[in-house]
Amino acid sequence: MLKTFHKGGIHPPENKLSAQKPVQDLPVPRSVAILLSQHMGAPAKALVNKGDDVKTGQLIGQGEGFLSGNIHSSVSGRVAKIEEVQDVSGYRRQAVFIDVTGDEWENNIKRDLVLDKEIRYDNAEILKRIAEAGIVGLGGATFPTHVKLTLPRGKKAECLIINGVECEPYLTSDHALMLEKGEEIMVGIQLLKKALQVNMAYIGIENNKPDAIDHMRRLALAYEGIKVCSLEVKYPQGGEKQLIQAIVGREVPSGGLPVDVGVVAFNVGTVFAVYEALQKNKPLIERIVTITGKGLKNPANFRTRIGTPISVLIEAAGGMPDNAGKVISGGPMMGKALSNTEVPVVKGTSGILILPEEESTRPVIQPCIRCAKCVSVCPMGLEPYLLMPLSQQSLFDRLELEHVMDCIECGSCSYSCPANLPLLDFIRLGKSNIGKIIRTRKK
Repeated sequence: MLKTFHKGGIHPPENKLSAQKPVQDLPVPRSVAILLSQHMGAPAKALVNKGDDVKTGQLIGQGEGFLSGNIHSSVSGRVAKIEEVQDVSGYRRQAVFIDVTGDEWENNIKRDLVLDKEIRYDNAEILKRIAEAGIVGLGGATFPTHVKLTLPRGKKAECLIINGVECEPYLTSDHALMLEKGEEIMVGIQLLKKALQVNMAYIGIENNKPDAIDHMRRLALAYEGIKVCSLEVKYPQGGEKQLIQAIVGREVPSGGLPVDVGVVAFNVGTVFAVYEALQKNKPLIERIVTITGKGLKNPANFRTRIGTPISVLIEAAGGMPDNAGKVISGGPMMGKALSNTEVPVVKGTSGILILPEEESTRPVIQPCIRCAKCVSVCPMGLEPYLLMPLSQQSLFDRLELEHVMDCIECGSCSYSCPANLPLLDFIRLGKSNIGKIIRTRKK
């Protein structure tokens, strides 16, 4: 019997249009805009000025404070300007604009290294190098990896969970990565096990990726303490708390962290980035991005330099379809619609989805009929039909008591609502306000 989580969940159409597409290297763009805020926490401080020449892999932004991350140049060229640019959320953030003049890399990066299995660092050195490389969670949350590995006082990890689920419809970047770089991921897991001082790691992969499951299982035979778990196809199986429950049967408490139940979890893309940082001295300057959509000529998985305009990806996949109605950064469930296609790729960009016009308009909102479908599908056991009006009416004390901060923003409630209520939109708004209140309270 396949493992899965217990509460809620839905089965949207998978639409994995690029699932069998190998990873292609996207040509280096003519220019990039590298955001100084590509992670949770404080933005990095720019270390370069207009007119400076930079190399691929060079540190151009220094993380500020504990919860922050370093930023490196993904190209070689000349800094054109340091100005604000719109990010995927519509906010304007400071970015380093670089005009590309070639592809000269930092000398210490081992670009041609095929595979290095030797683990030559202690746990402190592993954390240090991960921080220097600017690695963040590549599953979407972009939490700085070195911070996640620095466990709170009194907490101890018992096992490591690797997220290869990729339950979001359309997206296939993690699937393609596992098939192409499975051996490197195995070495990355060994590095993270050493950093956390744990003996066991579990790789969770949904059963709709049998080739990835078979491939990773064959590789795992050569490594001690790594087990591949085949999981039921159910959204949001890739949610951190849902994945932990599915694999080890432990439930993270309300307001708690995975380490409270002895677990630390990472996305497979993050694990591969750890391998490259430790074994190749390569900072996080590129990632695999899925570009997909029903009207797209060539849905694909591209290895993409950070800072590349999304318009470049669209052109490489055959150009904008005539019936395009919406461009989304991410997948259809948790992604964010873009107002323009010049938004740059960031560390957390897992995919770009182009939806046709007929799927891009919201249906007419009807009155709530208290059917409780939103309750039955919520993987966190919340009551979305109640959270939405509480947020609308700014009843924040009650909203906090109803555990709105436990919401993982998966969108299952909005997807299932027969009244077409924008449940997640208002829950997100409520979470944002409660988050501000909590931060003020702590101060």
